[in-house]
Amino acid sequence: MFLSAEHFSKVWTYESEATARLLEKITDGALSRPQDENLRTVGRAAWHIVTTLPEMAGRVGIPVAGAKHTDPIPPHAAAIVQAYRTAAASVLAAVEKWPEADFHKEDDMYGQMWKRGQSLWALVAHEIHHRGQLTVLMRMAGLPIVGVYGPAKEEWSQYGGKPPEV
Repeated sequence: MFLSAEHFSKVWTYESEATARLLEKITDGALSRPQDENLRTVGRAAWHIVTTLPEMAGRVGIPVAGAKHTDPIPPHAAAIVQAYRTAAASVLAAVEKWPEADFHKEDDMYGQMWKRGQSLWALVAHEIHHRGQLTVLMRMAGLPIVGVYGPAKEEWSQYGGKPPEV
């Protein structure tokens, strides 16, 4: 649970930049290509990350700029990246204005009362969860990914090493 704007800002800045770097690797051609009938497309998974920001943050009174939760998936990957950057920046700008007491206010989150600091943690965890799913879909689509908590397969050579065996 976040208890201060400073703590949220540090985590959100790192995580949202990691998400944006990953989204930048998506190509237009990969957006709608199905990998399996039981899986989301790369475009749908990426767009879910974007449109969750106004949906979840809106529940704690954060006005999120850009795409709305019900907006359709854009036909171009660059539009997804831009929509994400706009939304993520507006979440950060709003939370940075909160006094510490706001992190303890409670809001209805899906039928439960959550403190805002808990809701912000859920927002970050949700993004990390779906970013992980997106990396798998991107690999299946033949796209490169970026390392977040360590090097991705494509990045090991930059560190003078070989990628681990798979």
